[in-house]
Amino acid sequence: MFSRLDRIIDQLDQGLKSVLVPPPADPYPETVPREQEGSSREERVLAGRLMRVNHAGEIAAQALYQGHALCARDAHAYDTLRAAGRDELQHLHWTAARIKELKTHKSYLTPVWYLGSFAIGATTALLGDKVSLGFVAETERQVIAHLQGHLAKLPATDQKTRAIIEHMAADEARHAASATEAGGQPLPWPARLAMRLAARVMTKTAFWI
Repeated sequence: MFSRLDRIIDQLDQGLKSVLVPPPADPYPETVPREQEGSSREERVLAGRLMRVNHAGEIAAQALYQGHALCARDAHAYDTLRAAGRDELQHLHWTAARIKELKTHKSYLTPVWYLGSFAIGATTALLGDKVSLGFVAETERQVIAHLQGHLAKLPATDQKTRAIIEHMAADEARHAASATEAGGQPLPWPARLAMRLAARVMTKTAFWI
């Protein structure tokens, strides 16, 4: 089990990687197409905005996991959160690289998404590991629904962005299952509704800013 100081250093390292470290030259999984079919300017603008929303979501996910992990009480819960956080860091790299390829920008409110989500994660974790893991599982289920909505909006020609989002959705489903198996308890409907409304504010804002 990590000491409290170890956890602080570990999560600080993860936080710096999330915000400051650029993605590798080729961060994508092997199954993501390396060549992109031609798309119109309007289609590339739409794909870029959707990817900006996903990048903002991955920034928030990193912060949530770090806040949860920092305050986790059980070693197994901490390990589960750290493992999922590493996967989410890959997602962060994928979305950042795709944003650059689509010649757009990341959300200008990235620090807001990070700090707000970290505070939510840490506060929720103080209610206990079962609540914390249940929050993670519910977050991932809502993210999957959000990603499926993006797949429906993407232009048919943009197979690269589609493949990235499909990989992300598969990972999120695995994270939700892991959090539930680790002891996460279902959240009451008011909490689920509040999460959905907060996510809607972030996604609507990041789409444009």
